[in-house]
Amino acid sequence: MDVFAVILTVLIFLTGIVLIFLVLIQRGRGGGLAGMLGGAGGSSPFGSRAGDTFTRITLVVAVIWILLNIVQILYLQPPKERPGDAGPPVEARPSSE
Repeated sequence: MDVFAVILTVLIFLTGIVLIFLVLIQRGRGGGLAGMLGGAGGSSPFGSRAGDTFTRITLVVAVIWILLNIVQILYLQPPKERPGDAGPPVEARPSSE
């Protein structure tokens, strides 16, 4: 693996971890994780407008994560073989006439 692929993989991993934490700290809208862990479902420790802010941040981080994955897939994908690329060119043999 080359350096670009390693950097891309690390960026995808870190972005994924940030995305997980952003989803987990968002305001609960019907119980969910906040209700399951005994927290108040409607209250947010970051203020009343925090849900909108975290929703936007989560959306941006998710789009970045998806784009990084697309770049990695396109970069690491082996080149496609074209129908005419079956192998090295064959030299013409002299006819036996």
